[in-house]
Amino acid sequence: MALVEVAFTPLPAHVRTARLVAVAVARRSGVADSLLDEVRLAVGEACSRAVEAHRQYCPAEPVKIALTDSGGRFEVVVTDAAPGDAAALDGLAQAGQAGDAAGVAGDVAAAGSPGGGTSQPLFDAQGGLQDGSGLAVIAELADDVRISRTAAGISVCMSWPSSVRER
Repeated sequence: MALVEVAFTPLPAHVRTARLVAVAVARRSGVADSLLDEVRLAVGEACSRAVEAHRQYCPAEPVKIALTDSGGRFEVVVTDAAPGDAAALDGLAQAGQAGDAAGVAGDVAAAGSPGGGTSQPLFDAQGGLQDGSGLAVIAELADDVRISRTAAGISVCMSWPSSVRER
């Protein structure tokens, strides 16, 4: 169950609010102060990507964020409702880029770098994850990154270690 859930209209101005909320919840969850800038930047990248996809394909739908802290991890899941190409995601799984959306941090970084492992975009141009450069940044900032296609849209899950206090 999410500790905090946020839904916002796909406007760039709301990305700042999402970053502020994420940092506040991360701090409360026991994420080290030295990691808070990484949380802020990664959430900003994921939300900006989702806002751009929504503005292009589904401007009436809100971008959704779920923030949780359990098992010694602080996790942020940014989900968009933009259409994506399942075939493109399947192709990435076969190429070892996304698998079942687990453990993509190193692969996403390689995909987004000019001299990296592939020049194939992470998703197609019909929405979705586009060129992957934002995801490369996220992969470098977050401790763990998973990308998946859900019934709601495309989900970018990022997590960091935390010292969760018992409630």
